[in-house]
Amino acid sequence: MALAMKPLQVYLRQDQIEPLRAEATRRGVSLAELVRQGVDRLLEEAPIEEDPLWKIIGIMDSGVGDLADNHDRYLAEIYAQESMR
Repeated sequence: MALAMKPLQVYLRQDQIEPLRAEATRRGVSLAELVRQGVDRLLEEAPIEEDPLWKIIGIMDSGVGDLADNHDRYLAEIYAQESMR
């Protein structure tokens, strides 16, 4: 199944356009596909530790040692308590 794509307008410098078109032709892909491949490469090289979502890890302590294993049970208990109010 193909991934859904969304349009994105990007402005390139004049000195980038022709070399990119030539490279796309050499590889037998569209210019858009070449840009997607470049974005994929950039994202693969980005250190995952720099993702801001990593900063939320450990900021809260549930006080429950088995939360990862039994989260569904704990959620069900919370929902049951709230529905009794």
